[in-house]
Amino acid sequence: MDKQKEILAAALKLFVEYGFHGTATSKIAKEAGVANGTLFHYYKTKEDLIIALYIDIKLKVAEHIENAVASNTDYKTHFKSQFIAIMLWSLDNDYQFRYIQQFYSSPYASQIDYEEIQKLSKKGCEELEAAIRKNVIKDLPVDYLITIVNNFIFGVQQYLRQSKLSFEAKKEVIYNSFDILWTMIS
Repeated sequence: MDKQKEILAAALKLFVEYGFHGTATSKIAKEAGVANGTLFHYYKTKEDLIIALYIDIKLKVAEHIENAVASNTDYKTHFKSQFIAIMLWSLDNDYQFRYIQQFYSSPYASQIDYEEIQKLSKKGCEELEAAIRKNVIKDLPVDYLITIVNNFIFGVQQYLRQSKLSFEAKKEVIYNSFDILWTMIS
């Protein structure tokens, strides 16, 4: 693994375990096996590292969803496959998912460049806008719908993480959860 990836992996682990404020950059550098100066070569500030890690994870999630979802389906089937893909990904990538949750609840979320946000969520926004135009989902502001969906996903994932359910039972919860979500937004 190259140094930058080592830094991101160490930052992920430590930020999830100790929080943003409880994790010094020196601790990240030590965990990554690099000098403090090397960390600052890649990331000028701790905030830059926090945001870069978030963007890195979001790009991986988007790629996972893109690969897991068939595009030539009706809106409900398409959204359901996206929901299932993200929920299954969250079970397999607990630290990354917890980092996304932590990031959303932090002041750093407001520091992301608006164009970067648009780039990360453009396709999803366009899909929601198309579903609204076709009267498939409620005519609500897209950013509001995204907030509802994200928080719903966070809640389901937290329940699954804390439960002692088998993987098959967790999958059943995921499928049932989509039905609840669909009822809310359609």
